[in-house]
Amino acid sequence: MKKMLIVLALLGLPLQGWAADARGTPSAALFQVSTIDALLSGVYDGDVTIGELRKRGNFGLGTFNRLDGEMLAVDGRYYQIKANGVAYPVPPSMKTPFASVVRFTGTKTMALPQGISGAELEKWLDERFDNKNLFYAIRIDGKFSRMQTRAVAAQEKPYRPLVEVVKTQAVFNLDNTRGVIVGLWSPAFSKGISVPGYHWHFLTADKKAGGHILSFSVDEATAKIDAVSNFNVRLPRDEAFAKTDLSKDREHELNKVER
Repeated sequence: MKKMLIVLALLGLPLQGWAADARGTPSAALFQVSTIDALLSGVYDGDVTIGELRKRGNFGLGTFNRLDGEMLAVDGRYYQIKANGVAYPVPPSMKTPFASVVRFTGTKTMALPQGISGAELEKWLDERFDNKNLFYAIRIDGKFSRMQTRAVAAQEKPYRPLVEVVKTQAVFNLDNTRGVIVGLWSPAFSKGISVPGYHWHFLTADKKAGGHILSFSVDEATAKIDAVSNFNVRLPRDEAFAKTDLSKDREHELNKVER
C-alpha cells in the first residue's frame, strides 16, 4: 500500500481521493450524461439506463428519452414527473439523454431565511459558496409558499429544439406545499456542457407531483450542500449527436428554457 502511494505521488495523482477509494469509500463525483447544448439542439435519445445511473449517484436531475418529463433523484430513488404533473417511480430499464447525478451526503447544513424568493435565495447561496469554480449539489427540504413547476410531453421525430418544445410545456402551481428541492449549481466555465448557475427540480412530500422549477418562495426550509470537485461526462455515440452542430452559442435559448 505504502509503495503504491509513493508511485502515485511521483505521478502527480491525488493521494487523498485515491486513499479514500482504497478504503472502500468512493470520492464524490458529479456524473453527467451528454451536454446541455446537445439537449437544447434536440438530441433526445440516449443509451444510459436509470439502472446504470443509480450506480453513479443517489441525487440529481435530468430528463428521459424523447424528453418524456422531468427527472428527479433523491435518497437513491428516481422519479419521472410527466406532462400531467404526476410523479412516477422509474424502472431501471428506462433511458436518459441528459442527466446529472452525484452521491450526496450533505456536508453543510443551513436554515434558510423565511419568506425568501427563489431569486433572492440564489443570491443568498452565492455568498456562501467557498469556491465558485466547483460544482455544488443542493438539497432543500421544507414548506414553500409558492412553487411553480413545469414538465414537457414526450416528443416525436423529427425532434424540435428544446426552446420550441417548452412553448407548449405544462405549468403547475403547487403553492403552500411541503417537499424537497433537488438543485445543482455549475460554474461559469461549464457553459455549453452543463447549466451554468442553478438548476432546480421539485418533488412534493407525498411524492405525487413536482417538476422543473420556474419560480418558488420559501416558507420555512433547510438546505444541505455538497461541494463537488470531480466532474465526469459521458457523451453519446449515436448519429444524432455526431451530426449536431455544437459550435453555436445557445445561452439565449438556455435562459428561455430554464426560466
